[in-house]
Amino acid sequence: MTQITADSLVAADLTDAATAAKVSDSLAAACERFNISEPQQIAMFLAQAAHESGKFKATSENLNYSKEGLHGTWPKRFPTVASAEPYHRQPEKIANKVYADRMGNGDEASGEGFKYRGRGFIQLTGKSNYQSFSNDIGNPDIMDNPDLVAQPEYAALSAAWFWHKNNLNAVASDVTAVTKRINGGTIGLADRSAHYTKALEVFA
Repeated sequence: MTQITADSLVAADLTDAATAAKVSDSLAAACERFNISEPQQIAMFLAQAAHESGKFKATSENLNYSKEGLHGTWPKRFPTVASAEPYHRQPEKIANKVYADRMGNGDEASGEGFKYRGRGFIQLTGKSNYQSFSNDIGNPDIMDNPDLVAQPEYAALSAAWFWHKNNLNAVASDVTAVTKRINGGTIGLADRSAHYTKALEVFA
């Protein structure tokens, strides 16, 4: 079975050579720690993580929404375009608004929405999820410095942790089932499926 290396990530068309060199060791270690070991498990994990992170390049959530985008994405939080005007292109304010009083975060004024915004190769989001991850890997520094999760080691580790917590090894060959568990729907299914097919050829 092919191991996760910079060369194998490039061969599977999961990222470019420069990015692969930065993330391959972290991805390999994360898979080993959380027992993502069978070819279809490795291929699906990498395929999904690559899709979620723009081929392992985006490790922090982009919340730079226009007022129109805010209204379209979160109509309950922003029922009109006018109501979104004060948040237009202000990522910190947006995160604090849309993630307030959810996932263990405090209210909008607490700043926890932005502090615990999505990071990692499969976006870890919300204070309670950061706390669970921090507890399970035995690193309390995550809570004081959540930007660690945007670095390759913890970006990979948090993604593998999510995979493990959701028992995705059990459905690893079913791209639709895995996508629904990660995404809540089937957004990007064709891209995820194409990544999986190619990765399986390499990691079989």
